[in-house]
Amino acid sequence: MLPNGATRSSDASWIRQDHWQALTQEEQEGFVPLCPDFVVELRSPTDRLKSLREKMQEYMDNGAQLGWLIDPQNKRVEIYRLGKKVEVLDNPSTLSGETVLPGFTLSLKQIWI
Repeated sequence: MLPNGATRSSDASWIRQDHWQALTQEEQEGFVPLCPDFVVELRSPTDRLKSLREKMQEYMDNGAQLGWLIDPQNKRVEIYRLGKKVEVLDNPSTLSGETVLPGFTLSLKQIWI
């Protein structure tokens, strides 16, 4: 559950350990009442890009630090960073977790098949 009251579920997400530990046991079950620090949306064939972009922007507006919108149909990734313009990459081979997830790298080889 985002701070704006919306209930969202990304394809993948990550929350900093100190954010997680600040929650009560009850809050840690079900839909967590905070915005993830990192989110990933993988576009399926039936997803509309416009709605996924709106969802990604909503995550950023609610405090996400980094987001990836991965579009296998067009072999394109949109990278969302807090307070910055969206960066679009055509056919990247890998993605980096940058300073949000140092050392994390995602290979897109299997996704682009």
